Amino acid sequence: MASIRLKPGKEKSILRFHPWIFSGAIDSVTGSPQSGETVDVVDASEHFLAQAAFSPTSQIRARIWNWKADESIDQAFFRKALYRSISARHMENRPNGSSRLVYAESDGLPGVIIDQYGDTLVFQFLSAGAEFWRQEIVNLTCDLTGVVHAYERSDVDARKLEGLAESSGPLTKLSKVGPIQFVENDAIFEVDIEKGQKTGFYLDQAENRAQLRTLAKGRDALDCFCYTGGFTINLLKGNARSVTAIDSSESAIDQAKKHCRLNGFEADAVEWHEADVFRYLRELRDRNRSFDLIILDPPKFAQNASQIEKASRAYKDINLLALKLLRPGGILATFSCSGTLDGDLFQKIVAGAAVDAKVHAQIIKSFQQAGDHPIALFYPEAAYLKGLLLRSAG
Repeated sequence: MASIRLKPGKEKSILRFHPWIFSGAIDSVTGSPQSGETVDVVDASEHFLAQAAFSPTSQIRARIWNWKADESIDQAFFRKALYRSISARHMENRPNGSSRLVYAESDGLPGVIIDQYGDTLVFQFLSAGAEFWRQEIVNLTCDLTGVVHAYERSDVDARKLEGLAESSGPLTKLSKVGPIQFVENDAIFEVDIEKGQKTGFYLDQAENRAQLRTLAKGRDALDCFCYTGGFTINLLKGNARSVTAIDSSESAIDQAKKHCRLNGFEADAVEWHEADVFRYLRELRDRNRSFDLIILDPPKFAQNASQIEKASRAYKDINLLALKLLRPGGILATFSCSGTLDGDLFQKIVAGAAVDAKVHAQIIKSFQQAGDHPIALFYPEAAYLKGLLLRSAG
């Protein structure tokens, strides 16, 4: 087997079970490993450390599969890893539901993401190692879940960093295409696995949507960046007095209206606005509109560390506008899915917005991604979604 030898002292993160090895940590490569091929990782004294998937073009030159010298990286390894991950989601109790079955490094399968929507699996292969084992992973997952409909949505920029072309399309002969219905917290949704964002839906907000449903009763609610209505439907089901929803995408709002009908609501139960959210919140401010409950769930403002300063300004602006629209005693649920912007900085940004808005606010709760998007203790990069539930004290 090919191997990579690390420079002296560069084994420390691996001994702490972090799964990434950067190119600058490598002293030498023995053999001629191909993209995705398994290599042994050894320290400067040639002591075994781990087995990893080699990526010749990425700055993350290898991603660790395991830390065991006596376990082969083969079909049996992937069956065991997939079984462990899928079993933890208890999908047998949610036959028509949705869940992230595999969350990459956090589940010991770097670069592998698998979501289930009802009777359909959607895969993303984001690393060289995931791509190398893709067919085995598809076959094993279908076998373990009993699901025969499988689709790929690896049409993301991250693959370019691994020297891989974007890829999407059916993965089995029986694969479905088109809209797929599923259930989340007794709400019915429809996902476009071909054209929707990421794998089609934002499953990471499932638990937060359920939480905000319990706070909606009797409130005038505003859902910003509503996309296809995940929060909007939960506000309706929570008996909000009124719901206003804003998104810049006409097609997303059309799908959100369909979700209303699927859940027994008329589309005009919501005041819809297809608009730039920043601009429209200023219009609402100028018209002296106000709300008891506001949700800010914007897209990722920072793709990488170089964009944090610009993203911070955008987060402050959007939170400042929302706080000015919030009635005394009202609730603001504000989120960031920018992984490079940490929770402490996000809280400081929101605090700065509250100062400028002259709003005294209290943190009632902190949000994170749903439990089917676990955060491995030794892989903090898995934590990307953060949020705050604030109450205005005046």
